[in-house]
Amino acid sequence: MQDWHSSHSETDSGAPARPLREPDESWVQPSSSRMLTNYLADVEQNLDEHRWELALRDVADLPKIAVALTDPELRSSGERCKAWCEQWVRPSNAANDSGVDHESICRVLDEKSGHAATTPSVPSLELRRLRLRRHARNAPRGFNASHAGKEGEDAAETFAICTAVVEGIRRWYAHFACHDAISQANLARLAVLR
Repeated sequence: MQDWHSSHSETDSGAPARPLREPDESWVQPSSSRMLTNYLADVEQNLDEHRWELALRDVADLPKIAVALTDPELRSSGERCKAWCEQWVRPSNAANDSGVDHESICRVLDEKSGHAATTPSVPSLELRRLRLRRHARNAPRGFNASHAGKEGEDAAETFAICTAVVEGIRRWYAHFACHDAISQANLARLAVLR
């Protein structure tokens, strides 16, 4: 029988068990974010309907939104957005086939989002766009990648960038934000703002 309070327990195979964490008061029950889900569904719908500029605009806002959600004062900076991209955004194999790599994704996001300022500030417009998604009535219908006809090299690059960032946001939310008390509190705070 394992001792649940011991960090030096062994499994049946004799290998050391992973240490168990004591419950932390700052840990919150994971939740899904309807705002974030609807935001990503809108990006995917724009891609599905070949509205490349709208999809890229919304995707360029995502690093600012993610960084702001992890900050107690909802602030974001260019440096922190760049670090977020380096940690969470990875091009898919299909993106690599189109010649898009991690560095070009980060460069395009940086250019499109205007991360010139290194001083942290609240990305009000970006957070407002996220907040507007909370009242969406239509359930996200998902994205059909087969409809993503590549109309040219620019469309293929935009598609690859948007897909990589959407996957990065999903990864970030699943592995970090849904367990982060600050992110969950900020999402709740945005949900009640008028």
